[in-house]
Amino acid sequence: MTVGTVTLVGAGPGDPGLLTLRGREALSQAEVVVYDRLIDPALLQWAQPGAELLDVGKEPGRHKVPQEEIGRLLLEKARAGRQVVRLKGGDPFLFGRGGEELSLLREAGVPVQVVPGVPSALAVPAAAGIPVTHRGLSPSVHILTGHRQGRQPPALNFPALVQGGGTLVFLMAMGSLESIQQGLLQAGMDPQTPAAVIQEGTTSRQRQVTAPLRRLPQAVAEKGLTHPAVLVIGPVCALGEQSSPALPLQGRRVIVTRPKERAGALSGKLRALGAQVLEFPCIETRPLSPCPPLERALSRLSSYSWAVFTSAAGVEAVWETLAALGRDARAFAPVRLAAIGPGTGKALAAHGLQPDLVPPVYDSPHLAQALLEQSPEKPLLLLRSDLATQLLPQALSQGGVPWEEVACYRTVFTCPPGVEQARDWVREGAVAAFTSASTVRAFAAALGEELDYRHLTACCIGPQTERQARDLGLLTRTARTATLEGLVQCILEGA
Repeated sequence: MTVGTVTLVGAGPGDPGLLTLRGREALSQAEVVVYDRLIDPALLQWAQPGAELLDVGKEPGRHKVPQEEIGRLLLEKARAGRQVVRLKGGDPFLFGRGGEELSLLREAGVPVQVVPGVPSALAVPAAAGIPVTHRGLSPSVHILTGHRQGRQPPALNFPALVQGGGTLVFLMAMGSLESIQQGLLQAGMDPQTPAAVIQEGTTSRQRQVTAPLRRLPQAVAEKGLTHPAVLVIGPVCALGEQSSPALPLQGRRVIVTRPKERAGALSGKLRALGAQVLEFPCIETRPLSPCPPLERALSRLSSYSWAVFTSAAGVEAVWETLAALGRDARAFAPVRLAAIGPGTGKALAAHGLQPDLVPPVYDSPHLAQALLEQSPEKPLLLLRSDLATQLLPQALSQGGVPWEEVACYRTVFTCPPGVEQARDWVREGAVAAFTSASTVRAFAAALGEELDYRHLTACCIGPQTERQARDLGLLTRTARTATLEGLVQCILEGA
């Protein structure tokens, strides 16, 4: 019997963007993902379609799945020949039980490898503007656990910690905050020593408080901070009070509904502005292959005046068929090329072609008007999705221009991971970014039309998308230009 493998992957401190490239690669190859409570569900989108996703999350004082059962589960899946990823918060070996899981798997003869993660003990203070070491302030950093054993406070050598100097970083310390404070004060630490607690660091939900050690518990209670949080004690904490102003989308939640392979560009722009992003790719675009109508059209391009592309997905689908026919960009020499917008034009440029026409406003009515102004003598070839609206062909027909439409790819509704989180965000007043009418329909299909959408703001890339969102009763805003930049600006204006 073939034995599978287990990869222990550190998911980082909270922000999905801080997962390592190697961790993402491991996720994309996993057949089974066993993940913890603090994992952002957005990470699960990088698992391959059909992967088994198993939540074994633990909360303070309550284990959803006991550690012994987690070990048994890893062995069972590996012995069944599966490729397993054990996804753990932060780094697998820093105050987690990754070492125990590693030993168990090795003793059982299961191949295991480790992908280190960005540790929260270093990343969370950094995100709060606190360098854990700093010339003239702190020559060292000491990372400790504040985890309680039952009702007993952590057994720490407080005199040694005070005498050693340097920055103290405590993980899992919220339940022991007062006992840690008292232990350090009784061991002689200056009551005025700066200290900080950072809750949900590196995410858009990050909140923090900085106060002298003597009044830190009171300051934390006043601000209502709770776990998960990192406790930092030392002079470097004063530097966190000098951090730059919050980013414009700090604290805002945005659901990105674009297809998985194209979500990254929009998500990256939003995260750079401070937003917490949930990638919820509720549609997939799949080239129609084989596609005899497209093959026939590509074999007689000289009979058309224009080849019209209305999406980057259409460009990629056409090129897949073109490559299968053993042809390249030179096949389009007999025709002129139209693209509905700069994104589609960029997709053409990636294959060595520049569009001859891009309308001033990036939507079907303006594309139709721009094409009608060209007075084409031959039919137009429209290369589109199977779910494309009829606005473009209807406008061309009304203008007396013949056309032929070829569906070169399918748009498929999907139900991605993170449905419950998406529903929670909708109820709590998030923003959803929609780049097509089909993403609106697919979003509602995935979450259920019975969900209360009254608190959701739908930021739409254009009028057609907005009309679909309004039909579903959503509160809408529409981008001034039908581009990712325009959509980002729309979200900013509504923040």
